[in-house]
Amino acid sequence: MLRPSWPLDRLKRETNRLWELHIKRHGPPLLRLDSTMTAPADLPTFSLGALLDDTSPMPEDIIGPRVLTPGGLLVLGGAPKVGKSDFLISWLVHMAAGVPFLGFTPPRPLRVFYLQAEIQYHYLRERMQQIALPVTVIAAARDTFIATPKLRLLLDAKGVARVAEAIRAAFPDAPPDIIVIDPIRNLFDGGGENDNAAMMFFLKDRVESLREAINPEAGVILAHHTRKATRQQVKDDPFLALSGASALRGFYTTGLLMHLPDEDSTVRRLEIELRNGPALPGKLIDKVKGEWVELNPMNERLVRKEVGARFDAERLRKHDVILGMLLDEAASERLYTAMQFAEKFENRGGLGSKHTIRERLSVLATKGFVKFLRDPSGFGFPITRSRFGYLCVEGMQFGTPVEHVDPATGEVTTQIRQVLPSHFKCPQSGLCLQVENPSVWIYPEGTEDDLTHMSEA
Repeated sequence: MLRPSWPLDRLKRETNRLWELHIKRHGPPLLRLDSTMTAPADLPTFSLGALLDDTSPMPEDIIGPRVLTPGGLLVLGGAPKVGKSDFLISWLVHMAAGVPFLGFTPPRPLRVFYLQAEIQYHYLRERMQQIALPVTVIAAARDTFIATPKLRLLLDAKGVARVAEAIRAAFPDAPPDIIVIDPIRNLFDGGGENDNAAMMFFLKDRVESLREAINPEAGVILAHHTRKATRQQVKDDPFLALSGASALRGFYTTGLLMHLPDEDSTVRRLEIELRNGPALPGKLIDKVKGEWVELNPMNERLVRKEVGARFDAERLRKHDVILGMLLDEAASERLYTAMQFAEKFENRGGLGSKHTIRERLSVLATKGFVKFLRDPSGFGFPITRSRFGYLCVEGMQFGTPVEHVDPATGEVTTQIRQVLPSHFKCPQSGLCLQVENPSVWIYPEGTEDDLTHMSEA
């Protein structure tokens, strides 16, 4: 009764016109199946025999090995300030340059669109310039890595359309291989992100719609925060710490979770969960001189980590105290053999017994921090019958600087009396060997970590 009194063909034409106008304004509708609808007739199905007989090559990974596959979804989770955005930027720039990164390998230079909603333009620019990347990587990724500054939008139906338009404008010739959203929280248009139903709606109706509009084969990476969880809970099942974890774990193809196993250390652990490939072991990563590097897991303590760390700190403290004492004593015109130093400074400076001091001196000599002077007669000391000689450290000076007056010109100069080593302890055999050039202090190979710890201390 409410229908206009038009012929049936006119009603059909008007219905089609209004539907086309709706499609033009809001995009195609998402297909939903309920109890009154049936699935389309072309739903793909495969028999067991067809699956077993298909020996065609597997699709090429976007990021190998099976970390990001065509049409796949990768979620990178981590607590705030753990460094996941910095890690993600370095990773994406390497992928855009076609260069492997921490064992993650692209097949070629990839086109990357980085939709980020946390960092404003000037601070994004500053962060990009501060990240330590090889010059060749930066040169190769200059045009294939596209990032947005902080955006004020939600990834609702209109937001998906705006982002799709921006991606097409950024990559007019070919669609991107990777679409990144960082973080989910700032673009989430549903209810709370811990609501599984709202999270599933966001993944299906927003993220998947954006991918389908741009490139159905593109890989999607989502950066996501974790909920509050204890370190033991994260250790037991890391991916349960993700907000909205039930929906995410049932939807993504790859999960990465970055966390700090030890709050007193900067070393992060990267847990990896794959759906489309064999399991990958977790990685220990850290920033060294501004670059992300993978650490050897064999160097990680498994038992009594806190006690071991305290012992390490105590050994490093004794290291510094012994070297400082030797420098101060030489400046006061006093030189020592190892035995005499251990006996004189027993229980001083927290060094412990003479046996403990002798052991630390032996270790320092093996690592090259302590060397020896066999003939100290130039400083008024007798030659000793000790196996090695008098202790000597880098930069050691005997007494205060001596003023010397030139009798011809009357010019006054200051002379520093350096204590230079003549022998050193061989790190392989423990023998006392002669120093080739006393003026150049050479450390044995393998002491780089000790030097790094000293500089940090």
